[in-house]
Amino acid sequence: MPSNIEIKARLADLPQTRGLVAAISDTPPQTLRQRDTFFRCTTGRLKLREIGVGQAELIFYSRPDVSGAKQSDYEVTAVAEPELLRVVLSRSLGVTQTVEKTRVLYLVGQTRVHLDTVDGLGDFLELEVVLRPGQNSAEGQAIAADLMQRLGIRDTDLCSTAYADMLSAAQVETPATPSPPPTPPRIGRPMALRQASAWRGGS
Repeated sequence: MPSNIEIKARLADLPQTRGLVAAISDTPPQTLRQRDTFFRCTTGRLKLREIGVGQAELIFYSRPDVSGAKQSDYEVTAVAEPELLRVVLSRSLGVTQTVEKTRVLYLVGQTRVHLDTVDGLGDFLELEVVLRPGQNSAEGQAIAADLMQRLGIRDTDLCSTAYADMLSAAQVETPATPSPPPTPPRIGRPMALRQASAWRGGS
């Protein structure tokens, strides 16, 4: 099974980080609009990633929820009919979360650098050091640590959970605002009071 060494960090200044990444990238940036639908899964995570019209992948991966560099083992397969597969998996497994984001992809050596703007969450950087055959996780972690230093990413910027988990937590913390109570009906004054108010008296 292929493996990555990954880190995820929240960004305070996306344009600044974009400039630092572009200066060391081996490729021009590629901008992708992605929708990830997560399904219930007893081990690891299973998601359908839709990229543009008709492009999609079914991805299974397993990784620990820790804030530092972590190994992610994964399997990816191309999907010819993503809308149909989404319906089948939704009905059979159930959907746990949907994540939509704009991703700008760079390649630095063997590392995929993602600058992500996630709907409802904000801006993030992801590093995916794609391990080569025979390469151990310690080597991948050293590459990730070097890139973190070059890009100004601090340990306090790192995130331990996936975007799907962050969205679920945010939705729990900010429940829907209740509707205001209905305005009570306007009640007219009693007839006797209206008549008294209308009478001005005088001789």
